[in-house]
Amino acid sequence: MKYLDEFRDPAVARKLVDKIHAVKLDREVKFMEVCGSHTMAISRAGIRKLLPKNVTLLSGPGCPVCVTDQSDIDAMISLARIPDVVITTFGDMMRVPGSSGSLLDEKANGADVRVVYSTLDALALAEQESNKQVVFMGIGFETTIPTIARAIRLADDNHVVNFLVYMAGKTMPEPMDVLAGDPEIGLHGFLCPAHVSTIIGTRAYEPIVEKYHIPCVAAGFEPLDILQGVLMLMEQVASGTARVENEYSRVATVEGNRTAQELMAAVLEPCAAQWRGIGVIPNSGLKIRTAYAAHDAQVRFHDELAGSLKPDSSKAVSLHACQCGEVLKGKIVPPQCPLFGKACTPQNPVGPCMVSSEGSCSAYYRYERE
Repeated sequence: MKYLDEFRDPAVARKLVDKIHAVKLDREVKFMEVCGSHTMAISRAGIRKLLPKNVTLLSGPGCPVCVTDQSDIDAMISLARIPDVVITTFGDMMRVPGSSGSLLDEKANGADVRVVYSTLDALALAEQESNKQVVFMGIGFETTIPTIARAIRLADDNHVVNFLVYMAGKTMPEPMDVLAGDPEIGLHGFLCPAHVSTIIGTRAYEPIVEKYHIPCVAAGFEPLDILQGVLMLMEQVASGTARVENEYSRVATVEGNRTAQELMAAVLEPCAAQWRGIGVIPNSGLKIRTAYAAHDAQVRFHDELAGSLKPDSSKAVSLHACQCGEVLKGKIVPPQCPLFGKACTPQNPVGPCMVSSEGSCSAYYRYERE
């Protein structure tokens, strides 16, 4: 298949691995990928085992489900308990534990929670069931946020007043800046997310390169993409240079998708956002602009969301012990969490990093568990 098979060629992979091992580095280096699809691809292809011992690949906050803060999970559960409210969400969100159960638990208890495959599916549902308030869980990065913005605009244009969005989308450059400046992590470069880069453009990473003098390489998701991206990072470190490079040039550009950028800017505006494990990062979130407030679930249900959920004491201990936040910052790898593979498994997940198909813990459990 064009643009797929040629990026999985074992012969080319062997040549790239040889080139990687030929790069002379006089120290240990740490590179971080900040995309859940990269995380899963790296584990599935066994790429970590192909690299020199002094090169470490860390998984950062690249999974939108994983970085969603506990307070947002609890708010979604609160919304599910309101009569005549239909919660619509992507499947990964269903099993993420909150302080008092999960959306899947709420569904089992009678709440109207439905899995959809696109934001437009949720909008269509709102048009079909005009007697109910249909709330879409707006989780995601720049890759999916334009689709949320488009649905909000369509709902407003067509007067679908019962279509609402709980907006918890986040943007990627800001947490990258925070992690690059953390001396405890000590990063030497970023493997930048492919799909996000197609929207925001590779120019978005230039401030990080200039501020911290570490390289950034936008790379695709196939094994050869990732190996080439790592090689490009290593060559920059070895030569003492730092710049933005684009391995994924078959799709991503310097400018990105201007149409998507303009749509997001028209419907949404930057705001501070709480990231699981990292904390509040200014201008790393997006909220619905006042002009579209009629479709903002946080505005419509302000009073209902003001009351906090009562935590389930039986879940509190395991949630506290979960080290998902440290995994998302790259300060530990999943097997270093005391719950990994024991109390926390894909069948019985304690934290979102084990729930999501793009979570670091899920990737390690499936492909890198010793």
